Amino acid sequence: MRIAYVLSEAFNNIRRNGLVVLGAVLAVFVSLFLTFGTLVFGEIARNNTEQWQEDVRVIGFLSNEFRDVEGLQAEIASWAEVDEVIYFGQAEALEEARSMFADDQRMLDVIEESPDIIPASLRVRPVDLNDYDAITQRLTNSPGISNVISADEAVRQIAAIRDGLGVFFWVLALTLGVAAIALIANTIHMAIYARREELEIMNLVGASNWFVRTPFVIEGVFEGALGSGLAVAIGTWMYKLAESRLATDLPDYINLDVTDAFLLQRGLWIIAFGAIVGIIGSSISLAVHKYVRT
Repeated sequence: MRIAYVLSEAFNNIRRNGLVVLGAVLAVFVSLFLTFGTLVFGEIARNNTEQWQEDVRVIGFLSNEFRDVEGLQAEIASWAEVDEVIYFGQAEALEEARSMFADDQRMLDVIEESPDIIPASLRVRPVDLNDYDAITQRLTNSPGISNVISADEAVRQIAAIRDGLGVFFWVLALTLGVAAIALIANTIHMAIYARREELEIMNLVGASNWFVRTPFVIEGVFEGALGSGLAVAIGTWMYKLAESRLATDLPDYINLDVTDAFLLQRGLWIIAFGAIVGIIGSSISLAVHKYVRT
């Protein structure tokens, strides 16, 4: 009976303070909608930086007289920093050069007259962008390698973007979460103040702390869960809409794909976080409000 009474009191509070509760729900919605959007955008950024990383190779050109290509390839593949080594023969390199210089007839003439100027190569993909410099140095000192090409500056920029975005998105998400806690705490504070006379009477007749405080905690959980649920639902819908409309217009190197599993997992995180925010916000308000302190 006590549980039923506590629940009824919680929802009576919500009904009586409908506009205040609506304001809290909308505030939580805005904060956690931005948080959810931040997580989704962060995943898009992570996917794209990983895709760019996949395309990064250190190219070691082979001397024409070098013969132990398989041995060198196996040795490089055994390095801890290396994810993959691909041998690019001279015939493949010539085809690639013809494709690259298709609009430069003079260069094509040079290639056709002296095809030996396009050597075979080993193309090395690092495990991580931070291994790029180490691989470049080791390749330069390897026997049979006549020249090494590496996009040092581009790699550093990709690594900086990846690491910077990761930190930025988590800091923003936490900041918005703290803002949601403050908003719910303020709403519960207003609800307690509106019922101050009733709460004083309950304390005078000996009502327990649990009996007095629990309806406000339930109200906070309701506000947090409802606001976060709306944030996830509308955020997912807007992402799907944007993906369907923009995917065909964006260049190939920009990928908007985010898996349904990611959206579901992060959505559940946000809803759970909204409920926890409600508990924390209401608990903070209850801890400092004189009408519910013993």
